[in-house]
Amino acid sequence: MFHGSMVALVTPMRADGSVDEESLRGLVEFHVANGTDALVAVGTTGEASTLDNDEHVGVVRRVVETAAGRVPVIAGTGSNSTREAIELTRAAMEVGADACLLVTPYYVKPTQEGLYRHFKAVAEAVPVPQILYNVPGRTAVDMQNATVERLSHIANIVGIKDATGNLERGRELIQLCGERMDIFSGDDATAMELILMGAKGDISVTANVAPRDMHEMCAAARAGDRARAEAINQRLMALHKNLFVEANPIPVKWAVQQLGLIPPGIRLPLTPLSEQHHETVRQAMVQAGVL
Repeated sequence: MFHGSMVALVTPMRADGSVDEESLRGLVEFHVANGTDALVAVGTTGEASTLDNDEHVGVVRRVVETAAGRVPVIAGTGSNSTREAIELTRAAMEVGADACLLVTPYYVKPTQEGLYRHFKAVAEAVPVPQILYNVPGRTAVDMQNATVERLSHIANIVGIKDATGNLERGRELIQLCGERMDIFSGDDATAMELILMGAKGDISVTANVAPRDMHEMCAAARAGDRARAEAINQRLMALHKNLFVEANPIPVKWAVQQLGLIPPGIRLPLTPLSEQHHETVRQAMVQAGVL
Protein backbone atom coordinates (compact mmCIF):
# COMPACT_ATOMS: atom_id res chain seq x y z
CA MET A 1 0.00 0.00 0.00
CA PHE A 2 2.87 2.39 0.90
CA HIS A 3 6.40 2.18 -0.39
CA GLY A 4 9.61 3.99 -1.25
CA SER A 5 10.88 7.19 0.36
CA MET A 6 8.36 8.44 2.89
CA VAL A 7 9.54 11.69 4.41
CA ALA A 8 9.19 12.21 8.16
CA LEU A 9 8.14 15.79 7.53
CA VAL A 10 9.36 18.63 9.73
CA THR A 11 6.72 21.05 11.00
CA PRO A 12 7.74 24.59 10.00
CA MET A 13 7.53 27.13 12.82
CA ARG A 14 8.12 30.85 13.02
CA ALA A 15 10.62 32.33 15.47
CA ASP A 16 7.85 32.62 18.09
CA GLY A 17 7.08 28.89 17.76
CA SER A 18 3.78 29.24 15.92
CA VAL A 19 3.12 26.82 13.05
CA ASP A 20 3.93 28.37 9.67
CA GLU A 21 1.19 27.04 7.40
CA GLU A 22 2.49 28.78 4.28
CA SER A 23 5.89 27.09 4.65
CA LEU A 24 4.15 23.80 5.38
CA ARG A 25 2.29 24.01 2.07
CA GLY A 26 5.58 24.87 0.37
CA LEU A 27 7.24 21.79 1.85
CA VAL A 28 4.48 19.55 0.53
CA GLU A 29 4.93 21.02 -2.96
CA PHE A 30 8.72 20.59 -2.67
CA HIS A 31 8.32 16.90 -1.89
CA VAL A 32 5.73 16.25 -4.58
CA ALA A 33 8.03 17.90 -7.14
CA ASN A 34 11.01 15.83 -5.99
CA GLY A 35 9.39 12.40 -6.09
CA THR A 36 8.82 11.70 -2.40
CA ASP A 37 6.53 8.65 -2.28
CA ALA A 38 4.54 9.53 0.87
CA LEU A 39 4.35 12.29 3.47
CA VAL A 40 4.46 11.42 7.17
CA ALA A 41 3.08 14.39 9.11
CA VAL A 42 3.47 15.10 12.84
CA GLY A 43 5.69 12.20 13.74
CA THR A 44 8.78 12.53 15.91
CA THR A 45 10.48 14.72 13.29
CA GLY A 46 7.32 16.82 13.06
CA GLU A 47 7.53 17.70 16.77
CA ALA A 48 4.25 15.99 17.59
CA SER A 49 5.19 15.97 21.27
CA THR A 50 5.19 19.79 21.43
CA LEU A 51 1.96 20.41 19.49
CA ASP A 52 -1.43 20.53 21.18
CA ASN A 53 -4.15 18.33 19.72
CA ASP A 54 -5.78 21.10 17.68
CA GLU A 55 -2.44 22.04 16.13
CA HIS A 56 -1.63 18.38 15.55
CA VAL A 57 -4.82 17.72 13.62
CA GLY A 58 -4.51 21.08 11.87
CA VAL A 59 -1.10 20.15 10.45
CA VAL A 60 -2.48 16.85 9.17
CA ARG A 61 -5.42 18.66 7.57
CA ARG A 62 -3.15 21.16 5.79
CA VAL A 63 -0.84 18.43 4.50
CA VAL A 64 -3.80 16.40 3.21
CA GLU A 65 -5.35 19.45 1.55
CA THR A 66 -2.09 20.48 -0.12
CA ALA A 67 -1.13 16.97 -1.22
CA ALA A 68 -4.60 16.71 -2.80
CA GLY A 69 -4.26 13.00 -3.49
CA ARG A 70 -0.97 13.31 -5.38
CA VAL A 71 0.93 11.36 -2.72
CA PRO A 72 -0.35 9.45 0.31
CA VAL A 73 -0.39 11.17 3.70
CA ILE A 74 0.39 9.22 6.86
CA ALA A 75 -0.38 10.96 10.16
CA GLY A 76 1.52 10.33 13.35
CA THR A 77 -1.14 9.65 15.98
CA GLY A 78 0.62 7.65 18.67
CA SER A 79 0.43 8.41 22.36
CA ASN A 80 1.32 6.83 25.68
CA SER A 81 -2.41 6.98 26.41
CA THR A 82 -4.51 4.46 24.50
CA ARG A 83 -7.54 6.72 24.75
CA GLU A 84 -5.65 9.70 23.31
CA ALA A 85 -4.16 7.55 20.54
CA ILE A 86 -7.68 6.51 19.53
CA GLU A 87 -8.87 10.14 19.55
CA LEU A 88 -5.94 11.38 17.45
CA THR A 89 -6.23 8.47 15.02
CA ARG A 90 -9.93 9.06 14.53
CA ALA A 91 -9.37 12.79 14.01
CA ALA A 92 -6.62 12.14 11.44
CA MET A 93 -8.87 9.74 9.55
CA GLU A 94 -11.68 12.30 9.54
CA VAL A 95 -9.47 14.98 7.96
CA GLY A 96 -8.40 12.59 5.22
CA ALA A 97 -5.15 10.87 6.26
CA ASP A 98 -4.54 7.72 4.22
CA ALA A 99 -2.98 5.92 7.19
CA CYS A 100 -1.76 6.54 10.73
CA LEU A 101 1.62 5.89 12.33
CA LEU A 102 1.46 4.84 15.97
CA VAL A 103 4.55 4.85 18.15
CA THR A 104 4.84 2.47 21.08
CA PRO A 105 3.50 4.04 24.31
CA TYR A 106 6.53 5.88 25.67
CA TYR A 107 7.54 6.44 29.30
CA VAL A 108 4.98 4.09 30.85
CA LYS A 109 6.92 0.95 29.82
CA PRO A 110 4.01 -1.43 29.12
CA THR A 111 4.51 -5.19 28.94
CA GLN A 112 4.42 -6.98 25.59
CA GLU A 113 0.82 -7.94 26.37
CA GLY A 114 0.07 -4.29 27.10
CA LEU A 115 1.57 -3.29 23.75
CA TYR A 116 -0.52 -5.89 21.95
CA ARG A 117 -3.74 -4.75 23.64
CA HIS A 118 -2.94 -1.07 23.06
CA PHE A 119 -2.47 -1.41 19.30
CA LYS A 120 -5.35 -3.86 19.00
CA ALA A 121 -7.66 -1.39 20.77
CA VAL A 122 -6.71 1.46 18.42
CA ALA A 123 -7.09 -0.74 15.34
CA GLU A 124 -10.50 -1.97 16.44
CA ALA A 125 -11.71 1.54 17.31
CA VAL A 126 -10.63 3.27 14.08
CA PRO A 127 -10.77 1.49 10.68
CA VAL A 128 -8.03 3.55 9.00
CA PRO A 129 -4.87 1.61 7.91
CA GLN A 130 -2.32 1.72 10.72
CA ILE A 131 1.47 1.40 10.84
CA LEU A 132 3.20 0.41 14.05
CA TYR A 133 6.34 2.31 15.07
CA ASN A 134 9.07 0.79 17.21
CA VAL A 135 11.85 3.18 18.27
CA PRO A 136 13.19 1.96 21.62
CA GLY A 137 16.01 4.50 21.65
CA ARG A 138 13.43 7.27 22.19
CA THR A 139 10.56 5.56 23.98
CA ALA A 140 12.29 3.29 26.53
CA VAL A 141 10.02 0.44 25.36
CA ASP A 142 10.92 -2.20 22.78
CA MET A 143 8.16 -4.11 20.99
CA GLN A 144 9.44 -7.60 20.31
CA ASN A 145 9.04 -9.26 16.93
CA ALA A 146 6.73 -11.90 18.41
CA THR A 147 4.33 -9.14 19.48
CA VAL A 148 4.46 -7.59 16.00
CA GLU A 149 3.67 -11.00 14.52
CA ARG A 150 0.55 -11.24 16.71
CA LEU A 151 -0.55 -7.77 15.60
CA SER A 152 0.05 -8.58 11.93
CA HIS A 153 -3.11 -10.72 11.94
CA ILE A 154 -5.27 -7.61 12.54
CA ALA A 155 -6.52 -6.55 9.11
CA ASN A 156 -6.00 -2.78 9.29
CA ILE A 157 -2.53 -2.99 10.86
CA VAL A 158 -0.72 -2.82 7.54
CA GLY A 159 2.92 -2.20 8.43
CA ILE A 160 5.63 -1.39 10.92
CA LYS A 161 8.32 1.26 10.98
CA ASP A 162 11.30 -0.51 12.53
CA ALA A 163 13.69 2.17 13.79
CA THR A 164 15.93 -0.19 15.77
CA GLY A 165 18.63 -0.17 13.08
CA ASN A 166 19.10 -3.89 13.81
CA LEU A 167 19.16 -5.62 10.44
CA GLU A 168 18.89 -9.12 11.89
CA ARG A 169 15.71 -8.15 13.70
CA GLY A 170 14.46 -6.59 10.49
CA ARG A 171 15.20 -9.75 8.53
CA GLU A 172 13.29 -11.79 11.10
CA LEU A 173 10.32 -9.38 10.91
CA ILE A 174 10.18 -9.81 7.14
CA GLN A 175 10.27 -13.59 7.54
CA LEU A 176 7.69 -13.65 10.35
CA CYS A 177 5.03 -11.35 8.95
CA GLY A 178 6.17 -9.84 5.65
CA GLU A 179 3.33 -11.61 3.83
CA ARG A 180 0.69 -9.95 6.02
CA MET A 181 2.19 -6.52 6.69
CA ASP A 182 4.78 -4.23 5.11
CA ILE A 183 8.09 -3.61 6.83
CA PHE A 184 9.59 -0.11 6.63
CA SER A 185 12.93 1.11 7.86
CA GLY A 186 12.98 3.99 10.30
CA ASP A 187 16.77 4.24 10.32
CA ASP A 188 18.27 6.00 7.30
CA ALA A 189 21.77 4.58 7.81
CA THR A 190 20.57 0.97 7.46
CA ALA A 191 17.49 1.52 5.28
CA MET A 192 19.09 0.48 1.99
CA GLU A 193 20.12 -2.91 3.34
CA LEU A 194 16.70 -3.55 4.89
CA ILE A 195 14.96 -2.69 1.61
CA LEU A 196 17.28 -5.03 -0.28
CA MET A 197 16.19 -7.73 2.19
CA GLY A 198 12.54 -7.12 1.32
CA ALA A 199 11.36 -4.06 3.25
CA LYS A 200 9.04 -1.82 1.25
CA GLY A 201 10.63 1.56 1.98
CA ASP A 202 12.05 4.03 4.46
CA ILE A 203 10.31 6.58 6.68
CA SER A 204 13.14 9.03 6.36
CA VAL A 205 14.64 12.05 8.08
CA THR A 206 17.23 12.48 5.31
CA ALA A 207 14.43 12.85 2.74
CA ASN A 208 13.66 16.28 4.21
CA VAL A 209 16.97 17.48 2.77
CA ALA A 210 17.61 15.16 -0.20
CA PRO A 211 14.17 14.00 -1.36
CA ARG A 212 15.03 13.14 -4.96
CA ASP A 213 18.07 11.06 -4.02
CA MET A 214 16.16 9.22 -1.28
CA HIS A 215 13.37 8.43 -3.74
CA GLU A 216 15.86 7.10 -6.27
CA MET A 217 17.85 5.14 -3.69
CA CYS A 218 14.71 3.45 -2.36
CA ALA A 219 13.49 2.70 -5.88
CA ALA A 220 16.83 1.13 -6.83
CA ALA A 221 16.91 -0.98 -3.67
CA ARG A 222 13.32 -2.12 -4.18
CA ALA A 223 14.28 -3.17 -7.73
CA GLY A 224 17.25 -5.14 -6.38
CA ASP A 225 19.79 -2.83 -8.05
CA ARG A 226 22.41 -2.85 -5.29
CA ALA A 227 25.07 -1.02 -7.30
CA ARG A 228 22.87 1.99 -8.04
CA ALA A 229 21.40 2.05 -4.53
CA GLU A 230 24.87 1.94 -2.98
CA ALA A 231 26.17 4.72 -5.20
CA ILE A 232 23.39 7.05 -4.06
CA ASN A 233 23.45 5.91 -0.46
CA GLN A 234 27.18 6.49 -0.08
CA ARG A 235 26.72 10.12 -1.12
CA LEU A 236 24.00 10.48 1.53
CA MET A 237 25.71 8.61 4.37
CA ALA A 238 27.07 11.73 6.07
CA LEU A 239 23.53 13.14 6.13
CA HIS A 240 22.16 9.86 7.53
CA LYS A 241 24.60 10.17 10.43
CA ASN A 242 25.06 13.90 10.98
CA LEU A 243 21.37 14.76 11.01
CA PHE A 244 21.51 13.14 14.44
CA VAL A 245 24.44 15.06 15.99
CA GLU A 246 21.78 16.45 18.33
CA ALA A 247 18.31 15.13 19.04
CA ASN A 248 16.06 14.86 15.99
CA PRO A 249 14.60 17.15 14.63
CA ILE A 250 17.11 19.81 15.75
CA PRO A 251 19.73 19.21 13.00
CA VAL A 252 17.27 18.49 10.18
CA LYS A 253 15.26 21.65 10.86
CA TRP A 254 18.49 23.65 10.66
CA ALA A 255 19.36 21.90 7.39
CA VAL A 256 15.95 22.54 5.83
CA GLN A 257 16.26 26.16 6.91
CA GLN A 258 19.59 26.35 5.04
CA LEU A 259 17.70 25.30 1.90
CA GLY A 260 15.47 28.35 2.36
CA LEU A 261 12.33 26.26 2.85
CA ILE A 262 11.41 27.07 6.46
CA PRO A 263 11.99 29.76 9.09
CA PRO A 264 14.17 29.01 12.15
CA GLY A 265 11.41 28.20 14.65
CA ILE A 266 11.56 25.20 17.00
CA ARG A 267 9.74 24.65 20.29
CA LEU A 268 11.14 24.15 23.75
CA PRO A 269 12.41 21.95 25.20
CA LEU A 270 14.08 21.57 21.78
CA THR A 271 16.55 24.32 20.91
CA PRO A 272 18.22 25.45 17.67
CA LEU A 273 21.25 23.50 16.48
CA SER A 274 24.36 24.34 18.49
CA GLU A 275 26.79 26.48 16.50
CA GLN A 276 29.57 23.91 17.00
CA HIS A 277 27.61 21.50 14.75
CA HIS A 278 26.76 23.91 11.93
CA GLU A 279 29.78 23.10 9.80
CA THR A 280 29.37 19.34 10.36
CA VAL A 281 25.82 19.40 9.03
CA ARG A 282 26.70 21.87 6.29
CA GLN A 283 29.50 19.64 5.00
CA ALA A 284 27.16 16.63 4.98
CA MET A 285 24.79 18.67 2.80
CA VAL A 286 27.64 19.63 0.48
CA GLN A 287 28.72 15.99 0.20
CA ALA A 288 25.15 15.03 -0.67
CA GLY A 289 25.04 17.69 -3.36
CA VAL A 290 22.14 19.67 -1.87
CA LEU A 291 24.25 22.76 -1.06
